[in-house]
Amino acid sequence: MSKQAGAETRERLIEAASLVLRTEGYAGTSARSIAKAAEVNSALVFYHFGGVDPLLLAALDHSSERRMAAYREAVADARTLEELVEAANRIYRADLEGGHITFFSELVGASIARPELKREIVERSEPWIDFVEETLERVIGGSPLARLLPPRDLAYATITFYLGVNLFTHLDADRSRTEALFDLAGRLAPRAKLLTMRFPRRRTPPAGGRRPAD
Repeated sequence: MSKQAGAETRERLIEAASLVLRTEGYAGTSARSIAKAAEVNSALVFYHFGGVDPLLLAALDHSSERRMAAYREAVADARTLEELVEAANRIYRADLEGGHITFFSELVGASIARPELKREIVERSEPWIDFVEETLERVIGGSPLARLLPPRDLAYATITFYLGVNLFTHLDADRSRTEALFDLAGRLAPRAKLLTMRFPRRRTPPAGGRRPAD
């Protein structure tokens, strides 16, 4: 098999794995079902990836790489907490419509019974936590809110919330409760404006405790 043919086969298997996991769930995802969707021999799943779980993780990496680039662009112009909430709402809807929420939720669910899969998913969450922290630091860093809720802590809370929303989406058939959460965040964000304002630091008075005359 030539290098180009091998790369094309890997790409087809990754796309097929993502499709099968979204439509059939983890329980229905096997080397055979993935190979059938990719129209290749099932042995190629093991030849290129070593098994089904490594292939699913490769599909997750492929999706995450594209999503990270898109999300960086989505939040690049956000300058307020309100604008970040609006961007998060758009990101959530894009993930939902693109099937990534279903894909990721299936992997998280499977990891409960598979510790080795859990470790891999936890490791892959770190770049996302860093991304959220960097974004929050840019928007609220140096503000009273950042002193009250450090961006790193908020990043963990954001990722936890997002994972919870992902899983709850499967139970919220009409999405009304999920939509209500984003509506609530949208209403609270403007009210937190005062907490996100950066105030100039006070000048340190000279020795003796008196400030210089204006």
